[in-house]
Amino acid sequence: MKKTETKQRLLESTLHLMSEKGYLGATTREISRNAGVTELTLFRHFGTKEKLFLELLSSYAFLPRLKELMPELGDLTYEQALILIAEKFLTTLKERKSMMKILLSEIHIYPEKVKKMYRTYVDEVRVTLAGYFVLMQKKGVLRNVSPEVAAWTFLGMLFHYFRTEEIMKESEWSRP
Repeated sequence: MKKTETKQRLLESTLHLMSEKGYLGATTREISRNAGVTELTLFRHFGTKEKLFLELLSSYAFLPRLKELMPELGDLTYEQALILIAEKFLTTLKERKSMMKILLSEIHIYPEKVKKMYRTYVDEVRVTLAGYFVLMQKKGVLRNVSPEVAAWTFLGMLFHYFRTEEIMKESEWSRP
């Protein structure tokens, strides 16, 4: 098996198990067994569970999609670009719904190292989107507002919509 195939299988196994059991509940032993490799192989590829989690965020979350979108946005109107970003963001959240539920429910019990990695990842999404807003300000399309606040507001609005539509409607307490 090629190194990239092994890495991919480990990431997919991690996504599956962390979506099902959470960060703390998914053990490296279980992740490696589910991927069909030894635990030693997992550690050779990623070093630590924290680095595996960071790679999972980097590979399976919104940031890679946002970075892929950035060159395409130049050919679109501002409104079309925001719609495209919103659609891709919501699609990513929906595809990772179970992982998002666990991340949100467990974040308060994660080790500080994991919280810091997650914050760093979220900040990178915000900074990338804020960079787009800066470009729009330079073109005179977007008025002079804080690009960081605009990015937080835009992403926050979409995330709230996702939570309401995809997560809250499934919770026991929201059912009549």
